[in-house]
Amino acid sequence: MLTPRQELILGKVVEGYLEAGQPVGSKALAADVEWGPSTIRNELAMLEEHGLLAHPHTSAGRVPTESGYRYYVDRLLSGRERTGAELEKPQLSLSLVRHEIDEAVRVTTETLSQVTNLLAIVSAPPLETATVRHVEVLLLQPQVLMVVVITSTGGVTKRVFTFEEPVDPGLADWGASFLNEQLAGMGLGASTLQRRLADPSLSPRERGFVDAISPVFTELAGDVEHTLYVDGAARLVSDYQFGDVAQLNEVMQMLERRVTLLGVLSAALVERDVYVRIGRENEAPALRSLALVAASYGLPRRSLGTVSVLGPLRMDYGHAIRSVRAAAHQLSRFVEDVYED
Repeated sequence: MLTPRQELILGKVVEGYLEAGQPVGSKALAADVEWGPSTIRNELAMLEEHGLLAHPHTSAGRVPTESGYRYYVDRLLSGRERTGAELEKPQLSLSLVRHEIDEAVRVTTETLSQVTNLLAIVSAPPLETATVRHVEVLLLQPQVLMVVVITSTGGVTKRVFTFEEPVDPGLADWGASFLNEQLAGMGLGASTLQRRLADPSLSPRERGFVDAISPVFTELAGDVEHTLYVDGAARLVSDYQFGDVAQLNEVMQMLERRVTLLGVLSAALVERDVYVRIGRENEAPALRSLALVAASYGLPRRSLGTVSVLGPLRMDYGHAIRSVRAAAHQLSRFVEDVYED
């Protein structure tokens, strides 16, 4: 445990280093606090002994260590009220209109990256949390039809099928009625979905038609990569000096392997507030020189996805935490409205 004075000085060093990118010395701190340089130097030495500050080269100033950032972030998370009004401050102004949830997630990702100037990663609710709301079977040409699936989350999926022979318009109309009767309210990831399609009372003609268009449902349920949105990769590469090319490659490969990223972010789903991992606290080797700030969003008793930013250790943690928390709050409000319909 640190004394209140040590906590204040540590906070000043972290904030000064985040702002200027230069080691912070006792003289600079003395201009901002009530204690003299000698007292501050003594406290800086104590903070260095605790492993919270480092003394680079021959500089008279100090810089935060990963432990110093962690102590600062823990106090940032625990030492303040989190009211609804605070979450509504214009730290993150999103125009989340009532349309497909994928579009809402995409807008959130782009906006979060812009306001934080960091890499933003947002996971959409997994498809198995959605149910089928409505199915349309549209005959575009005599041998071409389109199946449209609308989910409870507002998602719209379309697929075009081409047949060797002209499709009977009556069969297409029957198919739409059958699919809505059998699948409305069914979860996309539920095993019972396929059983509903395998109705033994169907005629061979009807059975063949349903089998031909059923991939629109099986492929939709198995599609994981499209549930993750990333924006700001160029910022991460240009603004952060990686130690070597191999390290950069590791980060780029992780961004390409969406399933791996989903695994990293899954830890944030069980956190009650913002999840922060700094440097070596990250389990993934590719992230051990970076900092991750994430929060879950969803329904009151069910987390559906995560909002996160990834950037260098020298990150404005206060702004990142506020922005991620606000984005998660607004997405939660959005999905609550959608799921209630």
